[in-house]
Amino acid sequence: MIKMPHVIPSYSRFPVTFVRGEGVVLWDDEGKTYLDFLSGIGVNNLGHCHPKVVAAIREQAGRLIHTCNLYRIPLQEELAKALTDSCFAEQVFFCNSGAEANEAAIKLARKTMYERKQSHRHEIITANNGFHGRTLATLTATAQDKVQKGFAPLPAGFKYVPYNNPQAVEQAVGENTAAIMVEPIQGESGIVIPDVDYLPALRDIADRHDLLLIYDEVQTGMGRTGRFWCHQHEQAAPDIMTSAKALASGIPMGACLTTAKVASAFSPGSHGSTFGGNPLACASALATVSVINGDGFLDAVAEKGAYLLDGLKKIAANHKMVIDVRGRGLMAGIQLNSPAEETVSICLSRGLLVSCQMGTIIRMLPPLIVEKEEIDKALAIFGGVLNDLF
Repeated sequence: MIKMPHVIPSYSRFPVTFVRGEGVVLWDDEGKTYLDFLSGIGVNNLGHCHPKVVAAIREQAGRLIHTCNLYRIPLQEELAKALTDSCFAEQVFFCNSGAEANEAAIKLARKTMYERKQSHRHEIITANNGFHGRTLATLTATAQDKVQKGFAPLPAGFKYVPYNNPQAVEQAVGENTAAIMVEPIQGESGIVIPDVDYLPALRDIADRHDLLLIYDEVQTGMGRTGRFWCHQHEQAAPDIMTSAKALASGIPMGACLTTAKVASAFSPGSHGSTFGGNPLACASALATVSVINGDGFLDAVAEKGAYLLDGLKKIAANHKMVIDVRGRGLMAGIQLNSPAEETVSICLSRGLLVSCQMGTIIRMLPPLIVEKEEIDKALAIFGGVLNDLF
């Protein structure tokens, strides 16, 4: 672990310093190049320094960076329109991160029940091994001991069930339940893809019990899976949805999207975020959305994702230590039958960035602008590492 005397050691860091990025490629301070198949953990969906994003940031930075939410912010209104046009939602609350967006979703669900004169309904059902953030409420929503350990007492009002198991959700619903909160694909747990009828079944449970359905699309949204939002593969819309990571291509930004009916539970003073939706972040996000909405962009993501998965499955066929390859769009998980950290470290030394999840799973999240030739190079590096290790 790299020691930095003046930085709190809350991250285990590799001894690499990146100084420049363009598209899928990063350069370190010694001039070595790397294929970034992690995208800053799903942030750089348009790659590094996309020209349209850079131009929008430069123009806006020279005009106005920040005012505050006490005044109208036209770019915020324009972005909210663009995002709601992409999905079920009608209104948006802007913040700075995925955790903050999920905090807003949890508060909005509870406030909705309060406004319905059902304040006893405060409980949120979440899924084992999900990930919703590291603030106190969102780490409690995150049903993982390693995330929660050492932070007791945790906020009350969360109940955990197995992922991809609607029967368990049905059994967990009680008189105090306010909402069900899940990721359409579990990203931090190693790209766990549910059955095709999972989200529709949750939608049905929510409707029958008059609950709110919340999707955490912090990692799966913004085109990552070949649709603008992952849940659109199943056509099972939620009541509340969160976004962040790739929303503004690297400028910190989160969003909580919902219907006008649910949003009405919030009024001035109910919730807030000092930097949320400031002009600079909105300009970057609007440029990002315009690229994703370009002709054929999402179809290309789906095609390149299938190409990547096909290549990974061919590698897996020749390596018994690979026990599963799964994914959707440009979101792939490769499960090994042994610890994956060394594989990740050697990939880095050979110029390929990937990450290790849950100890034995390799996660790949290449930028959506990746070319097939770059996928071929990454597959060659990854296959070579497996050849040498096993």
